[in-house]
Amino acid sequence: MEEQPIIIKRKKKVVGGHHGGSWKVAFADFATAMMAFFLVLWLTATASPEQKLAVEGYFKDPVGFMEGGARSPVDLGGSASVINEATQDIESSPVQIQDEVVDQLADTLEQRRMEQLFKELQERIEQSETLQEFKDQLLIDITDEGLRIQIVDRSGRPMFDSGRAELKYYSQDILFELARTLGSVNNKLSITGHTDATPFVGRPGYTNWELSADRANTARRALVAGGVRLQQIARVVGLSDSALFDKENPAAPVNRRISIIVLNKKAADSIEAGAGRSDQPLIDLTRPTEEQQQEAREQLERGDWFEERPEPAPGELNW
Repeated sequence: MEEQPIIIKRKKKVVGGHHGGSWKVAFADFATAMMAFFLVLWLTATASPEQKLAVEGYFKDPVGFMEGGARSPVDLGGSASVINEATQDIESSPVQIQDEVVDQLADTLEQRRMEQLFKELQERIEQSETLQEFKDQLLIDITDEGLRIQIVDRSGRPMFDSGRAELKYYSQDILFELARTLGSVNNKLSITGHTDATPFVGRPGYTNWELSADRANTARRALVAGGVRLQQIARVVGLSDSALFDKENPAAPVNRRISIIVLNKKAADSIEAGAGRSDQPLIDLTRPTEEQQQEAREQLERGDWFEERPEPAPGELNW
């Protein structure tokens, strides 16, 4: 039997050779983690305090946040949103209800302010010796326009002399006392003058309309001198005897009065809106006609629009 040769195989050991591609996966994970880390740093640096609180709430209770809040806790202005399809009436109805609620709340707040001012005036009347003496001539109530203060004439104690627009000294003291309270509010004021139905005589062309307007302006000047700001005055009118206080007795002294209304916001806005510029066409009587414009152009072209005028004589004025 022949002996088989013994074959010895030696493997060459290589030190520090190729390790494969696993390191690439580890490096990619590291790069992704770093990118996420810098993204978080950027978000926290640019997010508002409200957005940070939203993120904090999301990580504290993700389930409750998803069920009760928005799906995107940090809205950067480009995230997609989910809109439930609905008809136009269903979508607009909550907005209309909300507007009505806001208007009601505003009216309620305005009403409370008027009631508070009403109480302040009552306290001032009780504390002021001047107003306490003439409190039977002060009528205070709350109307649709705001808080109304009426200063009326009494028998033997008028605000003005007959046919005159100058205040009696005690009437001026009343307005000065009222101006201290009225000047402390931000509301606009409306001042109205009234007369009785007795026709005014004594001055040709001067009627109760002019007299009531002059008395209203006299009251305005007294209020401003007493502390009311000029910007507070929204309206000064004279109504003559068109709005009598005592209709059964047109000549009664109580019809001769000055009304001061602390206007609420709605009434003040209505006055400003009514006086504003309208988009409707207006009749401008100062605008020249087409014929006048054509004649002016022809004079300009001819050059005869310039006429030399003679020198004025000494002592004469040349307009």
